[in-house]
Amino acid sequence: MAGAAAAGAGSRTGEQLVQSACNACHGTGALNAPKIGSAGDWGPRLGKGLDGLLKNAVNGIRAMPPKGGMADATDKELARAIVYMANKSGGSLKEPK
Repeated sequence: MAGAAAAGAGSRTGEQLVQSACNACHGTGALNAPKIGSAGDWGPRLGKGLDGLLKNAVNGIRAMPPKGGMADATDKELARAIVYMANKSGGSLKEPK
């Protein structure tokens, strides 16, 4: 977490963003969030591709607020976090450049 706090908005890795914000729900499956590591949870979502998943993350979906509650997260950081979680769950998404 110290790494996430030290990294400024725009420069955080997917793992840093996940650890600082996303893990609260995606680490446990709280509020029906797709749980990191569960191919069954992520499989149907992976069909949306990174663009579709990013749109949901930016705008919020169901119980998840826009940007997962991290108002200062950039779209690129959110994409990195999605790639990190999805690939830990059986996906093979590519991190944006």
